[in-house]
Amino acid sequence: MKEEALVLSAQKLQQPSEASTKVFYEKIDIIAEKLNHAMLSRPDIERLVGTDNINMMENNSRNYLRFMGAMFHSYDPLILVQTSLWAFRIYRSHGFFVEYWPANLDTTVEILKKELPSPVYQEIYPFFEWLIVNIPAFVDITEKLIREGASLERY
Repeated sequence: MKEEALVLSAQKLQQPSEASTKVFYEKIDIIAEKLNHAMLSRPDIERLVGTDNINMMENNSRNYLRFMGAMFHSYDPLILVQTSLWAFRIYRSHGFFVEYWPANLDTTVEILKKELPSPVYQEIYPFFEWLIVNIPAFVDITEKLIREGASLERY
């Protein structure tokens, strides 16, 4: 099952150090602000998030970065997979398009490169790389759940 493969791959990620996690937490608000600014500057933003979803996207930026900080502090591969699948499913049900995630994650990585010291970036980048690499799996799994009308309680 694809979900099990995601968990197995997530188990290979190394929890960042406490020091790197602290630096990330200290920069969360700046990173979220820059991420929202960059995303809102895109001429295709409505084609990524749908109409009337700008506020939801801005909230997502802040919440997703806080979630990643929590993962860096207390890493749990199963929670990373389940929450990623939940986010894909919920946000797509609100009108976000699949293309939103690569745009959002690539933009996040570019901001992280500029805002974080290199050693900190090197410790946390694998988590974002894992998310980017697994976008197709998240899409496949959530599309299957949507087609089957599976309960949202699962993710």
